[in-house]
Amino acid sequence: MPRLSEVIAALDALWPPERAEQWDAVGTVCGDPEADVTRVLFAVDPVQEIADEAVALGADLIVAHHPLYLRGTTTVAASHFKGRVVHGLIKHDIALHVAHTNADTADPGVSDALAGALDLRVTGPLDPATGLGRICELDHPETLREFAARAAKRLPATAQGIRVAGDLDATVRRVAVSGGSGDSLFDLVRAAGVDAYLTADLRHHPASEAVQHSAQSAQSALGLIDAAHWATEWPWCEQAAAQLDEISDRHGWGLRVHVSKTVTDPWSAHHTSGAPN
Repeated sequence: MPRLSEVIAALDALWPPERAEQWDAVGTVCGDPEADVTRVLFAVDPVQEIADEAVALGADLIVAHHPLYLRGTTTVAASHFKGRVVHGLIKHDIALHVAHTNADTADPGVSDALAGALDLRVTGPLDPATGLGRICELDHPETLREFAARAAKRLPATAQGIRVAGDLDATVRRVAVSGGSGDSLFDLVRAAGVDAYLTADLRHHPASEAVQHSAQSAQSALGLIDAAHWATEWPWCEQAAAQLDEISDRHGWGLRVHVSKTVTDPWSAHHTSGAPN
């Protein structure tokens, strides 16, 4: 049975904290380094629902992708919803560890897991300098409509579903993917010459400019697939859990590793607008 410090050392080897962006807040939020760990829960968001799930599961450690305190804090008082999470975890001897942008840039990382969920073949990073994103190939060409349907079928269900921009009948052979918010990578996507880009949190102006740019370009038009942020990062939880499972087997730790299927995407419903223009 490993101590928390041993498990954290293994996680840091997978996702080195020094690879995180300077603005990020990764690492261990709470937990006794000398405490024993027998059960681990992976999740995207360290929210109350996940903390409650960890308590019910009897987990000793939550590994979350998103930070609890991304912008820092001056208090962990239980009068605040984030403070209540911390108090509840400490009360039940549950540690919380975060791997965020250091997991985004890892190899394999968040975008590898996304590509795997979509059954794409990874050929390299979208941004070789940072390791962000992946360039991928399909086993056989599809239309943009078919590729969007593939994403809708293979990614976990959310209220948002899948949004598509571009010619639905255009042929897709090579795609770029980036788990989480990805509209800061449009220059790299265009330079890669891919047929489609799947990511999350595409804002109006960057998406509109990307579509207009590709329409006036000599290259084929770029199709955009916008999925829910949570849905593009949840596959990493399964990948990360499998990595920890392998480490546990190698060391004879006997860890029981779980992946939360609780949907923590903040949106709960979607209605197609139909008011007359």
